[in-house]
Amino acid sequence: MTLKPAQIQAILQAKQSDFQQFDQRSLTLLKQYRERLASLSDCAEMGEYPVDESTSDYGARLLESFQGSNRGSLACDLTWANREASMAWVRQVLTDVTTFAVDGSQIFAGKDLSIPVALVQIGWFENSHSENGGYEKDIDVDVMTPSELKAHTSGDPVDRRVNFRRLEMEVNRLVQYMDAQAQAIAQGKKYLVFYDGSLAATFANDFEPKLKQAYVDCLLRLLRTSQTHRVPLVAYVDTTYSRDLTVMLKQAFELPDVPSIHDAQLVNPYMDWGDRTPLMLSQRTGILRDYEEQQDQITFTYLKTTRLTYPARLEMPLWIYEDGIADQVIDWVRGEVIIGGGYPYAIETADQTAVLRSGDRQTFFRILQDWADEMDLNLRLSRKMVSKSRRRY
Repeated sequence: MTLKPAQIQAILQAKQSDFQQFDQRSLTLLKQYRERLASLSDCAEMGEYPVDESTSDYGARLLESFQGSNRGSLACDLTWANREASMAWVRQVLTDVTTFAVDGSQIFAGKDLSIPVALVQIGWFENSHSENGGYEKDIDVDVMTPSELKAHTSGDPVDRRVNFRRLEMEVNRLVQYMDAQAQAIAQGKKYLVFYDGSLAATFANDFEPKLKQAYVDCLLRLLRTSQTHRVPLVAYVDTTYSRDLTVMLKQAFELPDVPSIHDAQLVNPYMDWGDRTPLMLSQRTGILRDYEEQQDQITFTYLKTTRLTYPARLEMPLWIYEDGIADQVIDWVRGEVIIGGGYPYAIETADQTAVLRSGDRQTFFRILQDWADEMDLNLRLSRKMVSKSRRRY
């Protein structure tokens, strides 16, 4: 049956005061944080920022001064009369800069199959941005067995292992690509590699130690490869609730802790399209302590990529800032965002290449069933899955 709007409206009305109280308290505290954010813009030197480094977690360290910014927003001063003019700027900025991105997708049947199995697919997109318009799109797949899933029955929770395999395949492809471009980079060719996600695997903090370490090892390889070959790497997080800047303000000015306030929300009102925050160095605690020599090598900025949504978070290895190319790299990202209509075109295309749709799911199960029959394996589809397939196709 469909939802009954009248019931939902009645419940919302009955609980209206809870929502109003939460909203009012959050707005009051958000105002305090934004007032302190404004005070950073008055600091003449980064050293005037009153961070207490004795605390266990102080969120972030400034790399670029906030002085002269509009509460942390650095204007990009890019405006065009029409799309044709903006695309002319993109051609000027991105011509002969090769961009590369990888994304992934997966299928896991859970209890719908009698044997635990998963399919993981990654897709990538390389765009040379050259006059000849050269590009490459391709995919790679893997089928995970019960042994790789560490599952004894189809009902065992294995989502984390499937998700890790996807990330591992994505990172392996990015590392392979950067390794292959080492000589071209040394000869002056320009590249921009996108990673779709955060370089700090905070989400893995509570995972079992072996899986947590596997995530750390993957991302360390990514950071080290970018640093070794000097291939610019940008980790792009479109919807972010990171709180590095927020924690920095909390610790520096002894503000109340408000978990509902996050960085993108904090700076959003002061940003127009293309604006960004000063670069900062992530100093969050937790999993970054396991990043060995890379634990203090992840910088970040917030970039306004659409007028109607919160800014995206860009994370980059520190060497990009130290080599003086951060502004250039961020302009490349702006160019990709213009092409993609608010989202980096390279990542968007990689996602479209990698995505597994419902038809692919049915094809995979059919191939699996035929192969199991041929191998005389006892593979059974649940009655629920068979019923869904009949209703939907």
